[in-house]
Amino acid sequence: MTDSLAGGFLPFGHEPYFDFTQPDVADLQRAAFQRVRRKYVGQRFPLYISGERVEGGDTFEVRNPADTRETVWHFPEATVQQLEDAITAAKTAFEDWRFSDPLQRATIFKRAGELLRARRMEFNAVMTLENGKNWPEADGEVAESVDHFEVFARETLRWAAGEPVYPMPDEHVTTVYEPIGVVACISPWNFPSAIPLGMALGAIAAGNTVIWKPASETPLSSLLMVELLYQAGLPRGVIQFLTGTDDVLGDPLVDHRDIRMVAFTGSREIGCRIFERAAKVQPGQKWLKRVMAEMGGKDPTVVCADADLEAAALGIVQSTFGYAGQKCSACSRVIAEESIYDRLLEMVTKLATEIKVGLPEENAPLGPVISASSAERIMKYVESGKKTARLVLGGEPAELGDCEGGYVQPTIFADVTSTDPLFQEEIFGPVLAFSKARDWQHAIELANDSDYGLTAAFYSRDPYKLAEARKLMQVGNLYLNRKCTGALSGTHAFGGYGMSGTNAKVGGPDYLFWFLQTKTIAQRY
Repeated sequence: MTDSLAGGFLPFGHEPYFDFTQPDVADLQRAAFQRVRRKYVGQRFPLYISGERVEGGDTFEVRNPADTRETVWHFPEATVQQLEDAITAAKTAFEDWRFSDPLQRATIFKRAGELLRARRMEFNAVMTLENGKNWPEADGEVAESVDHFEVFARETLRWAAGEPVYPMPDEHVTTVYEPIGVVACISPWNFPSAIPLGMALGAIAAGNTVIWKPASETPLSSLLMVELLYQAGLPRGVIQFLTGTDDVLGDPLVDHRDIRMVAFTGSREIGCRIFERAAKVQPGQKWLKRVMAEMGGKDPTVVCADADLEAAALGIVQSTFGYAGQKCSACSRVIAEESIYDRLLEMVTKLATEIKVGLPEENAPLGPVISASSAERIMKYVESGKKTARLVLGGEPAELGDCEGGYVQPTIFADVTSTDPLFQEEIFGPVLAFSKARDWQHAIELANDSDYGLTAAFYSRDPYKLAEARKLMQVGNLYLNRKCTGALSGTHAFGGYGMSGTNAKVGGPDYLFWFLQTKTIAQRY
């Protein structure tokens, strides 16, 4: 992004990751876990309505997925009345925030980024205790959140400038973008900092107000981010923070006549439900609701016969088994040409065999999946796959002492057909399907044989094949000769095709348009 687009800010640079192989850095992260445990474990946290801390009805427990016997903290269940109060408060705050100075918004985001830089290790530790990410995975997400603050500060000013139009001799004509109203942001547990923050900043940067509804598995990672924004100077009514049950914060939130837009990241099932319900105009509703949805993927890696197989194997293992395969961008299908299929399978299997299962708080390479029920769901796919494909590695739950968590071995199936659920359905776990292609064109056809279209990787040394992949692979994020995970805000605008969602590209140059409406103003001389 150029300085002119950045509104005079210093040139943008991505937040560097911590190097946990350095003993002093690792010691600082261990100390952060100790502080977080002393400060937060056992605490009961609030909702925020009209900027005030409020209690809900009942409370629910948040458990450590690494050992589900441990309750780490408690959050309230919002009541029906509190949902109504929060939406009313967001409507009221919108009347002021919609006219706020874009430079004020950008300054708040910049200040929040500085505050987050100072607390990164604390945020890392909270996330690990909530969703089981190891240190580099948690740190990568928190660093992405810093990038979000920097990117959205710049995008706020860029969109506030409007767009030029073709002139007329007797009129002055401008095109400007205006905010739309109250946006419900509904987020998942696997990226509890960066995903809700990206959606919320898109709304807030455009001048809207937000109902922030985090996943029940990971509410503290979201709450700390909301409080950070308050500390940075965001007017407290701009974000209403609600936790609780689906019967209050599910359909009723989506259906509400005063919700102007729903920004959602999560499962295909829920995303489709939101899309359908939001299409119905409720009594008293004066607009057609917008829905922005990101609903997962079934992401392929295509490896051509002329590819760098060592680089491909490493990228496959990193993108498949990083965070136990619980990324919507994770590689879950490898499609390789016949001539190198067996060799690549052997290389990937060897690397995956070296992955050790352990506690994320101790920075193990592979930790638990989010819950025991998730592990059971994954194992159903594995057991079914044993009947339809060749099991090469894993295929069993992983034992970890007396810890009670959803641990699953790194699992690889070979000779998977394109009709197999292992090939077609999102498993969201450390399970990889290998499929054989006649040639590289057939490999692209197989890669496109999916309802989803989020990310893909394509490995080849041939410029012609790379050019064809650019044209033919039907995904929102295509990575050539690199792994299919690791999108960076401001650079790799992220969002998919097909049933992966609405293709809203968070961290990209057109993301704010989703949260705005366009006004043309013509004044006769």
